[in-house]
Amino acid sequence: MEIIRLQKHHYPAVAEIYKEGLATGLASFETTVPSWDAWNEKFLDRCRFVLTNNDVVLGWCALSPVSKRVVYSGVAENTIYISPKHQGKGLGRRLLLHLIENSEANGFWTLQASVFPQNLTSLNLHLHCGFRRVGTRERIAKRDGVWHDNILLEKRTKN
Repeated sequence: MEIIRLQKHHYPAVAEIYKEGLATGLASFETTVPSWDAWNEKFLDRCRFVLTNNDVVLGWCALSPVSKRVVYSGVAENTIYISPKHQGKGLGRRLLLHLIENSEANGFWTLQASVFPQNLTSLNLHLHCGFRRVGTRERIAKRDGVWHDNILLEKRTKN
């Protein structure tokens, strides 16, 4: 198993894992998988990785900016998805710790994540990787016409 930089040729597998995550209704307010161009524009070019085993993508992670303002250039939101076929094996932890390490090397000082309260797997993953719970955003947005809360988590880096 190895963690490597996410490239365009990985996107079909990344998109499938993303689609599986969205189908749970617990992973995101998004309901459709974007094209490569839209995905590539949303996520920062640095700090995007896939976890592979024999060239099969098992999971992916990436950072997106929280703001275009220069003062927030070291703050990013992390996104992480593991294929349902490979969950429960510690791969999410391995991938998230790799992302944290690389974010620090790239000058990020804060990572944040927004997690549905029902998504205990993601919530626990982030907490075990050093994120702290900032608070709950009540009825922050709708998915499929239903209001949902989000738990805001953050990780201050060593920088």
